[in-house]
Amino acid sequence: MGKNFFDIRILLLIAAAVFIFIQVRLFATQSGYAERLAAAVESENQCTAQMRLLIDQISMQQGKIVALEEANKLKDEESAQLKTLLRDFKAKSVQNLIGESEVPVAAVVIMACNRPDYLDRTVKSILKYQRSVATKFPVFISQDGTNQDVKSKAMSYNEITYMQHLDYEPVQTERPGELIAYYKIARHYKWALDELFSNYNFSRVIILEDDMEIAPDFFDYFEATAALLDKDKSIMAVSSWNDNGQKQFVHDSQALHRSDFFPGLGWMLTKSVWDELSPKWPKAYPSMSC
Repeated sequence: MGKNFFDIRILLLIAAAVFIFIQVRLFATQSGYAERLAAAVESENQCTAQMRLLIDQISMQQGKIVALEEANKLKDEESAQLKTLLRDFKAKSVQNLIGESEVPVAAVVIMACNRPDYLDRTVKSILKYQRSVATKFPVFISQDGTNQDVKSKAMSYNEITYMQHLDYEPVQTERPGELIAYYKIARHYKWALDELFSNYNFSRVIILEDDMEIAPDFFDYFEATAALLDKDKSIMAVSSWNDNGQKQFVHDSQALHRSDFFPGLGWMLTKSVWDELSPKWPKAYPSMSC
């Protein structure tokens, strides 16, 4: 009996030890869960605080966006007003050049880019014969780009109005082999003609390139042919260039030929023709390699 009592005590001690061990582990587990729960609550509180901060920041940004939109709207209105004032100023400047009562035959625009020496030679050739008919043929230089030598040269002529075409839009060619330069030239021509016909309100414009020299009868020729453009609406333009105009090929220096081939290189067109051409002006001259 003494042995059985001893065995029971051992079993009770073992059971007590196991119970204590389980209680310790349970307490440790509960403590771990409590810490995790506290951390989760803290994390949730931080997330809530950050969300409120983000909401406040978003509200501030939305307020700034609204303010910027209002500022842009105001700038657009101011820009429209400035464009109107600039158009009126340009018109008055040209009117001062040609006189109060004189109606010009045509504006003459020299298309330039980056060749100041060529431009100088062309301008000298034009002014040599234009001064006597300056009120009938006001001269403009339209520069494509920012070449400073060309700009300085163009602005050095008191008799000439300077225009600058700034085009920073990247060119995307439509067909393989096309030259980007053809797109830029097309854009420049369209811009310059829109300016002269729409903003300056000329009825006719003569287009010259910056590597040309004119003949002594250049302005007489265009003054005489201006009436043809007004009367015959089937004529698209009048050109002063003849590919076969050498002395050995010309039998009658006073003959005027009608052609279905556009010669270009010194040509005049009317506002009504440009109003038709401008909306469908090609993006580029089609290169021969396409």
